[in-house]
Amino acid sequence: MRIDKFLKVSRIIKRRTVANDACDNGRIIVNGRVVKASFDLKVGDIIEITFGEKKLKARVREISEHVLKNDASELYEIID
Repeated sequence: MRIDKFLKVSRIIKRRTVANDACDNGRIIVNGRVVKASFDLKVGDIIEITFGEKKLKARVREISEHVLKNDASELYEIID
């Protein structure tokens, strides 16, 4: 699954266009390297996202095309 779509489906980022812009601006890092929106994400990948001063680091636990809002947080786990 594309990284921009995963970020939207998992509700880490609300809109796919915003996720796409974040990738274009180099704010999305997967497994230690900056990626484009078309990057193919796999289970076990580590995602680092920079939101201004804050950083979010998460591990992909599951990939799914459609997820209910309540189950979206189960697609990833936050890492310190």
